[in-house]
Amino acid sequence: MSTHAHPPRPLLRWAAILCAVLAVVWALTGCTSGSSDSSEGGAVGGDAAYDQGAPAEAEDSADGSTASTADTAGEDRALIVTGSMYVTVEDPIAAADRAAAMVESAGGRIDARSERAATEYDGGSAWLTLRIPQERLDAVVDDLRGLGTVDEYSTTSADVTREVQDLEARISTLRASTERIAALLGEAEKIADIITLENELASRQAELESLEAWQRGLDDQVAMSTIELSLTTEPVVVVDDAPRSFWAGVVSGWDALVGFLTGALVITGVVLPWLAAAGVIVIAAWLVLRSRRARRRDVAPASSEPPSAP
Repeated sequence: MSTHAHPPRPLLRWAAILCAVLAVVWALTGCTSGSSDSSEGGAVGGDAAYDQGAPAEAEDSADGSTASTADTAGEDRALIVTGSMYVTVEDPIAAADRAAAMVESAGGRIDARSERAATEYDGGSAWLTLRIPQERLDAVVDDLRGLGTVDEYSTTSADVTREVQDLEARISTLRASTERIAALLGEAEKIADIITLENELASRQAELESLEAWQRGLDDQVAMSTIELSLTTEPVVVVDDAPRSFWAGVVSGWDALVGFLTGALVITGVVLPWLAAAGVIVIAAWLVLRSRRARRRDVAPASSEPPSAP
């Protein structure tokens, strides 16, 4: 029969008391650190709400406003229109000058232009990148159709309404945040706070400038439609009709002979009236000369006879 040693009861009692005290201390420490962290986050990182909560709220509000705006006002949609137009003309360089004048008179501009001189195979070509005010696009395209024969014309549009409105919301939120940081910088007294606020202000100002540049580019794409215009001439088709076989050579020779005889007959028909007129003139001149010679012969014997005696 084995015996087991049991710890004395006072020792168990003190161990239980010590565990309870440690649990209470740990609980109080956790609550104190939680409250201090939350208060410190509200004091120091209050403006950081822009980076976390503010954009989400701004995006939610922007999405909601975009959806409602797109549903209620279809005419306010922001569209980026691009297209291409291929036209066959007689003189591409002159047509390019006319196209540029049409676009500029409508308030647009030429973003790019290239030309190629005429060769023995074609009459040259020209390419232009046209930027046309969106409200004048149809009218300018109708004018461009008058340059020649339109071989192809197509346009595509991209709806960027939500992107425009989201960008406006982000810029508005960032401006407000930048103004708050500038106000805090004016009130800061500690060097460390000033340096921190200046760095944050510079970062947000750079981001604001980038968003504003993006907005300007997007507004330009929406306001001015882009059309790629190609101006070309009818190509010169070179036909290689050289004979490839004996029979083809015979046929080609016969065709050449017939062509020569036909040409000769045509030339003879053209020259024959002139030859007839020339023959009449020659015959008339010959008759005149003959009659003069006959008269001279008649006069000569008469003048050579001796005078009669008295």
